[in-house]
Amino acid sequence: MQQEPKHGLRFWLGNGVLALAALFLLLMDQVAQWLGMGAVALWMGLVAVGVYLIVKDGGK
Repeated sequence: MQQEPKHGLRFWLGNGVLALAALFLLLMDQVAQWLGMGAVALWMGLVAVGVYLIVKDGGK
């Protein structure tokens, strides 16, 4: 009997986006010099999309 995967594709995509947001946060100083306050908005958008994908997965 095969087990179904515990987490779906959205979960892994969400984790990937959050990892990208974490890397972005480490480089925030340089990015903020280029984009100004837009860098913070972009980071918040990445985090929101990552969390949304994880929550919508629902542990399927």
